[in-house]
Amino acid sequence: QALRQISQRTISTASRRQLENRVSENQKLFQEDNGLPVHLKGGAKDSLLYRTTAGLTVFGTMYVVYYLLVSSMPKKPN
Repeated sequence: QALRQISQRTISTASRRQLENRVSENQKLFQEDNGLPVHLKGGAKDSLLYRTTAGLTVFGTMYVVYYLLVSSMPKKPN
């Protein structure tokens, strides 16, 4: 019973981190008319994520086309 009281006390008295509501700030950022597409308005992190995704997509497409071509060629008999 003592262990139960200690565990309840530490959980209930733990400091709770207050999170700030930043929805209105993000709405202003994304609704701003600055000529950027919405998927790049987040800054450098969004740009890096976009370029990485585009690069992986191009690489994956080339890889699939290559293996389709290799698979379509008949094997030479020895």
